[in-house]
Amino acid sequence: MARLLEVSTSGFYKHHGRGVTTKLGERQQRKADLEVKILAIHQDSKGIYGAPRITAELRDRGEVITEKTDAKITRSLGVVGISPRTFKVRTTVVDPFASFPDDLVQRRFDQGRLDSAWASDITYLTCGDGGMYLCAIKDEHSKKVLGWAVADHMRTELVLEALDRAVAERGGDVAGTIMHSDRGSQYTAEIMRQACERYGLLRAMGETGICWDNAGAESLWSRFKHEYYYRHTFVYATELVAAVDNWMTFYNTHRRHSTIGVLSPANYKQSLTAPIMAA
Repeated sequence: MARLLEVSTSGFYKHHGRGVTTKLGERQQRKADLEVKILAIHQDSKGIYGAPRITAELRDRGEVITEKTDAKITRSLGVVGISPRTFKVRTTVVDPFASFPDDLVQRRFDQGRLDSAWASDITYLTCGDGGMYLCAIKDEHSKKVLGWAVADHMRTELVLEALDRAVAERGGDVAGTIMHSDRGSQYTAEIMRQACERYGLLRAMGETGICWDNAGAESLWSRFKHEYYYRHTFVYATELVAAVDNWMTFYNTHRRHSTIGVLSPANYKQSLTAPIMAA
């Protein structure tokens, strides 16, 4: 072949070696390209994504990559996700004279369709202006936070504000939806009962002092506090309120959830309607 092509034998082997070097260079370039993209995705996620969610994001962007390869590169970059740890904050004050509705959920929060069951809870926050309280209402199927409210008190008005926002998010068509909570006095109050009756919501409550009976709402606090709240400080109440609004929007539109196919709540809802639109 060397005689036919009129090249020296040494020249042929030099050219052949150059091809191997090119292949190595392509692999190195591919790895460098993935490193840049992985770091960007990790930063866009506010530093909370680990390898599984980064892999899902890369695939959505057209990359052909296995989770094993992603995990290897992610480890080499020192990129780690945030894993929630359990915590306990007492914000439930039970009215000893109140009557309680039945537990219609029985810890089966996701009942297979949108707006079958909502979960709600209140958590305590702090800033330089003093103590604040956050109430949220979440659809347990799509994981979307439908309504939330922040105030310097945890009276029933706080819950009603979050509830009105959740109902408005669903266009007012929520009759038959289960509204699940703990047995806090805010949820057993007469004005709360009247509001649920007006919207056609079915009130449901777990047992007192058993956190698993309201685990759907508790999981939201775990994610919010470990992925965002504990990593920041807030001087003013207005700053805290704006931060909550921003995180809830991020949670609903961008944060990926393993329980809904590693999609965001917004994308998951779109995936449910896509087959209908296609038909």
